[in-house]
Amino acid sequence: MSDRSVIGVDLGGTAIKLGRFDEQGNCLQSLTVPTPQPASPEAVVADIANAIAQLDPDQICVAIGVGTPGPADAAGRVARVAINLAGWRDVPLADWLEAKIDRPVVIANDANCAGLGEYWLGAGAAFQHLILLTLGTGVGGAVILDGRLFVGHHGTAAELGLITLDPNGAECNSGNRGSLEQHLSIPAIRRRSGLEPDELGRRAEAGDPEAIAFWQAYGRDLGAGLASLIYVLTPEAVILGGGVSASAQFFLPAVQDEIDRRVLPSSRPGLQILPARLGNQAGIVGAAKLAWQKVQAGV
Repeated sequence: MSDRSVIGVDLGGTAIKLGRFDEQGNCLQSLTVPTPQPASPEAVVADIANAIAQLDPDQICVAIGVGTPGPADAAGRVARVAINLAGWRDVPLADWLEAKIDRPVVIANDANCAGLGEYWLGAGAAFQHLILLTLGTGVGGAVILDGRLFVGHHGTAAELGLITLDPNGAECNSGNRGSLEQHLSIPAIRRRSGLEPDELGRRAEAGDPEAIAFWQAYGRDLGAGLASLIYVLTPEAVILGGGVSASAQFFLPAVQDEIDRRVLPSSRPGLQILPARLGNQAGIVGAAKLAWQKVQAGV
């Protein structure tokens, strides 16, 4: 059995999480360090390099994968923008980190890493073609086709939360109106109900008819949005993550009904709608898988 390992890094606005993984997906060690404040690219790279040195003092890891909070280029080298990190624009993160640690580095958007993590070790492990949708402060997503991330020719594909649901709906930061995010995110839930998602979940659990009706309407909107994605991508599974998915039991039946109503059976044979399994570990797991794919590709 090989003793090779890689390190997956999940770069967030307040914390940097790292994990060392073998080829079977076993986490051998993990570490969390605070994101430097201010989080300049130089400071972040220095702290990631120091954390890698703590996890791998003998420099035996063969590659590093990094998930960043924003789009990366298609080659997995440049962090084009990093949300919640000031001063990040077209940062050659892979080059800078490679110069410090002298091992190959590949980067990807953090939602893409979460999707890759669920594909490798989570709810998507039985599938080669899947969609991950994260329902949280925003609505993000990832597309896995033939076991690999689909990022498009510029690296920015699979912004699933920004597709249009209602052309005349609420304005979105993207410039769109009525995007999926404007119907399904935590701020959208607050706007639509005046309540936090966890409170709505507790009320539905207690049998509150208004909370139950809210989640049914939420599920119909989610199902309508997924219908468009399913027609384009025909995945084997749709995986739902993010904080709102804690209430999935109250909206999944409406999601399924909407998909059954809107999507031709020929476009959804055997389709499964599943809750994500890895929680907040999905990012480092997916970043590690990204690193293993780089090693296996020999680049």
